[in-house]
Amino acid sequence: MTSLEPEVPIRVDPVTGIWTTDGLPMIYLPRHFYLNHIAAFTKALGETAAARVLYEAGYDSAWQWCEKESAHHGLRGADVFLHYMKRISQRGWGRFTALGLNHETGDAEVQLDHSVFVAGHSGPASHALCSGFSGWFAGALEWVGRDLGLNWRLVASERQCAGDGFHQHCIFRILPSEDPDVYHGSVDR
Repeated sequence: MTSLEPEVPIRVDPVTGIWTTDGLPMIYLPRHFYLNHIAAFTKALGETAAARVLYEAGYDSAWQWCEKESAHHGLRGADVFLHYMKRISQRGWGRFTALGLNHETGDAEVQLDHSVFVAGHSGPASHALCSGFSGWFAGALEWVGRDLGLNWRLVASERQCAGDGFHQHCIFRILPSEDPDVYHGSVDR
């Protein structure tokens, strides 16, 4: 088992107070702060609209992160996705494990243990609590495909959630999609 102790260097600008890691500006905040904002956002927009916005924002953010981390660390292809799983595991979101990746199609599965969303929820949930991570996986893996010279069009979804009270962990599936309504990012490719 690898250590989950953060291996991310944090630098604080003495003038501005801005935190950076690998040249990317960062924010360090209490978990409840983020969860309360997501809950309010979901209540205001409704579950369906909030899920769509979170998917799209997560997709774009993951794509951008992969682009920057690849350049900073000299990583390529699937190594960037594995680095992403490690880094988000070290930042308090939960423990992410890539269970498989088809290097020809982008089809993948991710297991999540100790999700921040499950930990912040009381009682069994009636819906997939952690689905907000789905866009992260699609965005990161479409970036991997592009880096490998492949045009993967992927869609990700949470198929099992530990928040339902029946499962030990969450499972996400990332599959090829030809659906034109599936979000594939607004980042410059």
